Amino acid sequence: MRFIPFIFTSLLTFALPSCFAAHAYAQFGDVKYPVGFDHFDYVNPSAPKGGEIALVAPSVASSFDKYNPFTLKGTAPPGINLLVFETLLVSNFEEPTTAYGLLAQDVLLSPDKLSVTFTLNPRAKFHNSQPVTTADVKHSFDKLVSDEAAPQFRSIFTDIKGATVLSPSQIRFDFKRVNAELPLIVGSMPVFSKSWGQGKPLNKIITDDPIGSGPYKIGKVDFGRDIEYVRDPNYWGQSLAVRKGSYNFDRILYKLYKDNTAQLEAFKAGEFDFIQSFISREWARAFKGKAFEDGRITKTELKHSNAGDFQGFIFNTRLSKFKDPRVRRAIGLAMDYEWMNRQIFYMAYTRVRGYFVGSDFEAMGLPSKEELVYLEPIKEKLDKSIFTDPVPVPPVTQIDPVSGETLRDHLRLAKSLLEQAGWRYSNGALRNAKGEPFTMEFVDASASMGRVVTPFAKNLEKLGIELNYRVVDAAVLQKRMDVYDFEVISERTLGSDAPGAELVQRFGSKSADTEGGANYMGVKDSAVDALLERVISAQNKEELRGSLKALDRVLRHGYYAVPHWYSSVHRVAWRNGLFERSEINPRYFQPEPWILTTWWASQANLKAH
Repeated sequence: MRFIPFIFTSLLTFALPSCFAAHAYAQFGDVKYPVGFDHFDYVNPSAPKGGEIALVAPSVASSFDKYNPFTLKGTAPPGINLLVFETLLVSNFEEPTTAYGLLAQDVLLSPDKLSVTFTLNPRAKFHNSQPVTTADVKHSFDKLVSDEAAPQFRSIFTDIKGATVLSPSQIRFDFKRVNAELPLIVGSMPVFSKSWGQGKPLNKIITDDPIGSGPYKIGKVDFGRDIEYVRDPNYWGQSLAVRKGSYNFDRILYKLYKDNTAQLEAFKAGEFDFIQSFISREWARAFKGKAFEDGRITKTELKHSNAGDFQGFIFNTRLSKFKDPRVRRAIGLAMDYEWMNRQIFYMAYTRVRGYFVGSDFEAMGLPSKEELVYLEPIKEKLDKSIFTDPVPVPPVTQIDPVSGETLRDHLRLAKSLLEQAGWRYSNGALRNAKGEPFTMEFVDASASMGRVVTPFAKNLEKLGIELNYRVVDAAVLQKRMDVYDFEVISERTLGSDAPGAELVQRFGSKSADTEGGANYMGVKDSAVDALLERVISAQNKEELRGSLKALDRVLRHGYYAVPHWYSSVHRVAWRNGLFERSEINPRYFQPEPWILTTWWASQANLKAH
């Protein structure tokens, strides 16, 4: 599913006649729900409203110091984008490239496909009871693309020429070029009231209560620690087809903890109701106890059809020691994944191979004909190995059934690659021509990665590389990441069934120097930029698939990361007897948004509150 970093993407069909306004937009013409549909299939339209649910914020959100999620400095509370701010269009858990009207009741694509016009729903209102107008929409856009907002917004909306208010209910966005995804990108823009902050610059709005139009408002707050959201009883959109049966809890509470151990012990003690586990050892050994045995807590693995997540150790290639891909490849050869999966992970994972693992966009073997369509025009920018060698895959570090190689063989190859790059072992360390030793700092916000780093570091020692592991507060890590002040970090990016413009943020040359961006690797490659251009210009699924496979291949030949692992299930646990859910599970979902949007309180929960 296509996600813009700050909120779900969210409407029309590119294949429909562009002279007619429509209730939905599909990038490739596949709209499931017709005009006048009643509700999404995976919700219960009769779900009762009421009760509450308490959640734990992810460890990366161990505190917050502002309510404004749109600026660079500081940390906003969890849940605020999903619950408080709404968009012109809204996506669902079934259709990766389709979205339906929310604040906008319909959308009109111009015949030349260089602009899109939205008509606002006349019922749309902010939490202060003021109507949502096109002036608010334009204000939101202008602020987000200004220097007052986090820089990534300017990158996200880079192909939007501007917004023009046509009337209090109609607004047009003009595009710099034809791109079938742009209506989705514009539609996913969060809209906030012009009154928010009372005229202050956006980056000076810090603790002012947000004026959004979503189903929830901020309730009680233990600032920096816990935050409550309360359902707006006058929520304007509760009868819309895209909202029917959704957002059913009266209260949603997020509790924040400093580390995973504290989170889990608090869950067992009943301090909150739902938790997702990302650590296999913890899932196997710590999610146990009387509450699990007597049925007070449900522990289960939810199957899904999501594309595999990308996760890996990310090199900051802005640093001279990581600029040579031979060095990056050599470091990756020192990871003994098979040993870790067996000894640490309880065989719970599959190795990440590339950036679109487990999807239709993953490159395999030698370049296919559909990839060559995109690779041949930029042949002069590419190493010939991209055409002659199979796409790189992580080495198997036990006896490889195909190559017969072992970890020792891979370390020998790593030593050779490092020597080719000018690094040689001398006086107890790997050194460059200046005699400087090769050291790396891996910085993370969780001590749980230590069990992975320790065996990896021991293998790197055999090459003469010293790996230092440093745990810092999540807010400190985020600040360092925003200005690219790190050597190696661990990054996880959710898998997508229709990747698009967000990839420019992750891999585009311009974003490499944009503070607060997502190009942590520092990728600056004209060939990658050319392929990104073809990805975001794709006019059908075939073009998208071919261009993404080519992009995956080129990135993997760059060895920008040491690939980690992914799971094909969501490992979750919740307190029994408090919640009910539809019998129909959606195809594509992440647990927390799915629960908050579609679950409802049981009778016992309702009576208790």
